[in-house]
Amino acid sequence: MPLPALRLRLGSGWFGRRVWEGGLLPTFGAALGIGAAVGAVALLLSLSANAAALGDFNVKARGDLSKVEFNFEKSVFLFTNGVVITYSNAVLTADWGSASPQTREAEVHGNVVLQRGKQVWKGESVKYNFNTGVFESGKFRTGFGPIFISGDSVTSVRTNDTHVIQRPKLTTDDVDTPGYTIRAKEITLVPGEFVEAKGATLYLGETPVMYFPLFHRSLKRHPNNIVLTPGFRSLYGPYMLGAYNWYWNEKLSGAVHVDYRQRRGIGVGPDLDYDLGRYGAGQFSFYYLRDEDPGVNPALLPIPEDRRRIEFFHRADLATNLTARVMVRDYSDAQVQRDFFESEHRRNPQPNSFFEVNQAWSNFNLNVLAQPQINDFYETIERLPDLRFDALRQQLGESPLYYESQSSVGYFQRKFAHDLVPDYGAMRADSYHQIVLPKNLFGWLNVAPRVGGRFTHYGETDGLGSTLRAEDRWVLNTGMEVSSKVSRIWPAAKNKFWEMDGLRHIFEPTVNYAFVPSPNKLPPQLPQFDYELPTFRLLPMDYPDYNSIDSIDSQNVFRFGGRNKVQTKRDGEVVNFLNWAVYTDWRVHPRPGQSTFANIYSDLDWEPWSWLVLSSQTRYDLGEGRLNESDHWATVTPEEWWSWSVGHRYLKDDLFLGQGNNTLMSSLYLRFNENWGARLTHHFEARDGVMEEQYYTLYRDLRSWTVGLTLRIRDHRERPDDVTIGVTFSLKAFPRFKMGSDRDTPQKLLGG
Repeated sequence: MPLPALRLRLGSGWFGRRVWEGGLLPTFGAALGIGAAVGAVALLLSLSANAAALGDFNVKARGDLSKVEFNFEKSVFLFTNGVVITYSNAVLTADWGSASPQTREAEVHGNVVLQRGKQVWKGESVKYNFNTGVFESGKFRTGFGPIFISGDSVTSVRTNDTHVIQRPKLTTDDVDTPGYTIRAKEITLVPGEFVEAKGATLYLGETPVMYFPLFHRSLKRHPNNIVLTPGFRSLYGPYMLGAYNWYWNEKLSGAVHVDYRQRRGIGVGPDLDYDLGRYGAGQFSFYYLRDEDPGVNPALLPIPEDRRRIEFFHRADLATNLTARVMVRDYSDAQVQRDFFESEHRRNPQPNSFFEVNQAWSNFNLNVLAQPQINDFYETIERLPDLRFDALRQQLGESPLYYESQSSVGYFQRKFAHDLVPDYGAMRADSYHQIVLPKNLFGWLNVAPRVGGRFTHYGETDGLGSTLRAEDRWVLNTGMEVSSKVSRIWPAAKNKFWEMDGLRHIFEPTVNYAFVPSPNKLPPQLPQFDYELPTFRLLPMDYPDYNSIDSIDSQNVFRFGGRNKVQTKRDGEVVNFLNWAVYTDWRVHPRPGQSTFANIYSDLDWEPWSWLVLSSQTRYDLGEGRLNESDHWATVTPEEWWSWSVGHRYLKDDLFLGQGNNTLMSSLYLRFNENWGARLTHHFEARDGVMEEQYYTLYRDLRSWTVGLTLRIRDHRERPDDVTIGVTFSLKAFPRFKMGSDRDTPQKLLGG
């Protein structure tokens, strides 16, 4: 006789904790006999075997009242009162329905939510195949940056992830009652690619206002649009910055800028982004302004009226690991970036031009770099060209030794700004080779002794700036780095106040010793192309990391360092509760102008709670007993509606780097409600009591748009205050700025 259906109710998870409900007749053994019992056991064993073969296909109850049953006759799960089905990157939740573990197809109803990666579909009825990704749905709604769609039904096609939607409504207005929608009988949607409809109508509310025979929108980037930034600046007068952004296809797009500044005139220029496929991709931009009030430069010389900026960048992957890059920047004067492209000027105040080809292998690298001086108002080290070959650290056969080298040859010219100092040039050929013997002793101590040598040939200099003759320099270097890493775990250490779930302490002490005898030729005897620049941080001790080739001098130094990390778990993730590094140099034989001990440096990051981050960087002079530098920040984010970052920057006056500062900085963000927010940013210089810079921005959420009204006041001390007011508009669907850029580069809110 045939066996009746066996039903399983699973309280949680498939083949997890089981509760038998009904099933075979109570008199199972008597009614069916031993043979039937064996058959039933065989079915159970078969089901268990199927479970093992189904991988990560998982069906589990959503709540205590949920029921999940398995029907052996149909080989499907039947569920009511809520279920969660997961497989691969898809998660399907519903109130009731069925799912087949063999075909991995589910038909579900009631409060259906289907999530595939970042895409979410919601409806009342869905038929979905987890293997193919094909699904059918009744009434639904979905949203995936930046489009939101609802419709009567949707059918997907597996071959190209295309969805055909009947009687859809499309909008970028993410509210219950959108201000506008685009409606049609049918649209075709390819997530991440495009949405297209024939015979579409634009509705404002419920009123039709425009008909589109063919509506097509790319979901990859900003469509054609006009961006306007009105404002007032005391240096410009009233201004209106305008840009028409256009998009031809994935390979070609750009913008046309037309800017009006009442006191400065009209500025125009195009931007172009292109992709030539195998021949590479790049950008081109040109900007021109006939400046009616250019003013003077820092040397009190008049700035030319014809202001221009030309930039061109191209990158091509010519072959496997073979790349070529070219960057050309041609400016009319050194102040054009500062005056009209402020955010770019702050990021890179002295941009260069270059052409570079690089070929990389697993253990070697070949680089050709050409760098001309295009703008004579920027001091430039011309490389015409500089050819460099690197052998990355690699094992020598089966020996314990490792070898690395760096060799270069080129012709160099040091060209000074405005020709105020005579230029000079020379040929230089340099070759460096080093052997390292890394060892691990006792299982906890790492030692790496090294020895290396360098030969550099300098040709006779030409030009009025130098009369040095040809020279050959030899350099020997040796040293050893010793390091270790010890840790201990306290899994039972828990503290609600400090949000701790276990503790791990890691300590990493290091000692690095470097000895370089005095070279046969000292830096003053050599032309200076790659020379040592003044810096607030310790320079690298090892070659080739120390790359100021022409400034190499004697060295007998120990560098001591130690890093402490205290880690814990928060929300299941490991975080650094404390991360503190301290390091300094002991110069056994200091060079002229050096002290025996370098400044002692401390870099500290402390996250006592998930809503508070503290950071500190200090530089202390042990010999003089004084603080030379400190940079402290605290960032508080206790609630979503407000956050505050406050910091203090102190820098002592320096003979080479100039006047220091004692600056207090603050950035406070407040969200008053869903529609209004504000940010207040201040920079106060305590040395002379001057509020150097103030930003006040008021944000207004206009459903599909965000508007920012910004006031900036800058105190230049010897000049009148620079006051700017600007208004920026940003469509939520295609935002103008990246997340956090209004905080990090607030000048963009003013069009700069």
